[in-house]
Amino acid sequence: MESDSEMVPFPLLIESSYRACTIPYRFPSDNPRKPTPTEIAWMDTYLNSIPSFKKNAESDTTVDDAPTKAEKFAQRYAELLDDIKKDPESHGGPPDCILLCRLREQVLRELGFRDAFKKIKDEENAKAIYLFPDVVRLNDDIEDGEKRLENLVRGIFAGNLFDLGAAQLAEVFSRDGMPFLASCQNLVPRPWAVIFVDNSGADVILGILPFARELLKRGTQVVLAANDLPSINDVTYHELVEIISKLKDESGKLIGVDTKNLLIANSGNDLPVIDLTRVSQELAYLASDAELVILEGNGRGIETNLYAQFKCDSIKIGTVKHPEVAQFLGGRLYDCVFKYNEV
Repeated sequence: MESDSEMVPFPLLIESSYRACTIPYRFPSDNPRKPTPTEIAWMDTYLNSIPSFKKNAESDTTVDDAPTKAEKFAQRYAELLDDIKKDPESHGGPPDCILLCRLREQVLRELGFRDAFKKIKDEENAKAIYLFPDVVRLNDDIEDGEKRLENLVRGIFAGNLFDLGAAQLAEVFSRDGMPFLASCQNLVPRPWAVIFVDNSGADVILGILPFARELLKRGTQVVLAANDLPSINDVTYHELVEIISKLKDESGKLIGVDTKNLLIANSGNDLPVIDLTRVSQELAYLASDAELVILEGNGRGIETNLYAQFKCDSIKIGTVKHPEVAQFLGGRLYDCVFKYNEV
């Protein structure tokens, strides 16, 4: 379903207690004209991500004179961050993760960069589609249902490491790539510090889709909600529709599993984080009677909605991508978070 209508609150969200940012950047007692240490630390995190964005923008063949415009992006976004450091109430502040992401996307789009990470998304999607049958068979070969689910969850964590919005992971990816099976083996061991989809490539194809396929096998109707517009390497609604069409066989099945109960929804979102008071009407309609909500990824599941409360059971799942998040949660970088709330 496509989204072209007004945004509405997610119907299963308990709005009275909701704040679309897990980590408070400031408190009411803080001086509104002076940045807090947390705000400065996060703005430095976004500042450190600029080289990765600039590098991908430079190679965007859909934009005329991309290298020059990429340099303008780097300068403008750095200037915005500097402005907010001087005056936290400038540019729509005080800042939080949603505002900082929104400003970055605005600068990119104003310069013509609609999908600066498309080339790398397409490459990683192709690799992951090739590996999908093998990953599914590895899971299907596990006869014990509990162990199979654990392996599928490990796959979600491993796939979620493909995130080019985190400066450290972007550097690792550009140097070494991100082999999926090796990532599975290198996860932080249990116990873990414990479906809105997150990234393209291994994340959605080798992590989320095998998990969704298992739910379908068990008779669950599954709605996959993806971004309306591109943001970093997050998968979009249109890309997800295309990916699933490539994975289905001639009878419309995902490696032997019927997909009649699999729906793909446009969430209406255009950022790598999400404010659940603003989703598409189509998603709200499809999700209104769901019994389980899954928010996957560092941006959606951890940084903006870890403490979100719902009228149904919920899971927040992802890997910690920023040192500031690890410190706030009392964990380590790349720790696995699986937070289950039962109603």
